[in-house]
Amino acid sequence: MANEKILVVDDEPDILELLKFNLSREGYRVSCAATGEEALGQVAKWTPQLMILDLMLPGIDGLEVARFLKGNPGTKEIPIVMLTAKGEEADVVAGLELGADDYVTKPFSPRVLIARVRAVLRRRLKKPPEEGSVLKIHDMEIHPGRREVLVNEKPVQLTFTEFGILHYLARRPGWVFTRSQIVDAVRGSDYPVTDRSVDVQVVGLRKKLGAAGSFVETVRGVGYRFRE
Repeated sequence: MANEKILVVDDEPDILELLKFNLSREGYRVSCAATGEEALGQVAKWTPQLMILDLMLPGIDGLEVARFLKGNPGTKEIPIVMLTAKGEEADVVAGLELGADDYVTKPFSPRVLIARVRAVLRRRLKKPPEEGSVLKIHDMEIHPGRREVLVNEKPVQLTFTEFGILHYLARRPGWVFTRSQIVDAVRGSDYPVTDRSVDVQVVGLRKKLGAAGSFVETVRGVGYRFRE
């Protein structure tokens, strides 16, 4: 059974009750807050191992809460799973770029949310591999030093930018990255990387990887991730 402390922040009492019941049943220690101000007050008293944060809150909204926590050295490492309505894609992108770890759209399945919570906690415990270390994932090998990719032991010729995108995503399987985050991480010398061009690069990357290209997943309206 889990024993991590989780702070759930939502202004809907039914959702707070639902999440507290289901998370407690899984063994998590759960506290609840109905406003951004209340959430920040609780964090000042005790540090949760994870926060489930609704974006639409009265007063200080979820994005402001996330911005405050990620800008504070004492709280920036708290993982955040955002709760959002389906039409709030711009807010999801903003939250991920602030440093949130994942998001779940409303209405949601408690089982799916718990699975996301477990995945975030698991990823936080597991440090990403060193920048220059060889990655072996599924049937793929990525050699950063040689900028070489092998699929089923056969070399795949990628451009500088395609390799950079693949390596950036594959170092953190399961993490969702926005297009802007990918642009910031990958500065292609052979291609001007922009938000729009990321999509073009991913199309080319998937084509060259063949069946292995399915590991690079589109997160609609947000960005991309490498399948965990």
